[in-house]
Amino acid sequence: MFFHVKELQYHAKPERPDPTYAARLQEVLGGQFGEISVAMQYLFQGWSVRGDGKYKDLLMDTGTEEIAHVEMLATMIARLLEGAPDVELEDAAQNPIVAAILGGENVQHKIVSGLGAMPADSVGNRWTADYIIASGNLLADFRANLNAESQGRLQVARLYEMTNDRGVKDMLSWLLARDTMHQNQWYAAIRELEEKENIVVPSTFPRELEKQEVSYTLFNFSRGDQSAEGRWAHGPSMDGCGQFNYVANPVPFAPAPVLKPAPPYIFNTPLWALRKSDDLPDPDMK
Repeated sequence: MFFHVKELQYHAKPERPDPTYAARLQEVLGGQFGEISVAMQYLFQGWSVRGDGKYKDLLMDTGTEEIAHVEMLATMIARLLEGAPDVELEDAAQNPIVAAILGGENVQHKIVSGLGAMPADSVGNRWTADYIIASGNLLADFRANLNAESQGRLQVARLYEMTNDRGVKDMLSWLLARDTMHQNQWYAAIRELEEKENIVVPSTFPRELEKQEVSYTLFNFSRGDQSAEGRWAHGPSMDGCGQFNYVANPVPFAPAPVLKPAPPYIFNTPLWALRKSDDLPDPDMK
């Protein structure tokens, strides 16, 4: 059961209208790493936990808090849009400064949402559930959560530098602090699960069923050999189950594939047209 409290978790009031910044702020509301994404991600992960306990409770606590952040951002965007001066397009055509300001607005804030926030990013792409990860494996999911909070905090930090509005900065400062906590909590949960399960996901897949001769090999598939200098190329593997090794000149393990011709009714390009030349036919395309 969810219960809405009318008060905001934190202040969301700008000093003045700024429709251009409202469009930018949409990114951390409805973008890939925005508050809608993390709210849905954590809640679906929590709902999928089979059983109760501290991990489910942590997910439900944080997912519900993220709904509060959605409300804060939606409120801030609406307030940035209210009271903004209406400028005729004819004026914009005569005044390049006004034209530039209008160019930064999201016109759908006026046409579609009636000066309200939308479930969309800063360029108008609608939010999609494709952004969220809820796999049922908590270690995999918590790593996805740490990435989401890292990317989200990075975007909020960039937005913080794009405004001099003290009210906006105050709210973003709160969100930055909460993202600091959320990165720390997911990392703590990751470390705890790694101590229980080790670091490779899924930990329950039988190791004898994987090709263990290449489980800890770094192949050099790019020009240069600087990657050989890393911790990942030599010494004990991070899971403690093998030794890293580096292959400077990888060789193929299988021959070049030769596909059988498609049936005539598929109407693929005929084999004779695929030959390298009429004088030197490709032996594989006879």
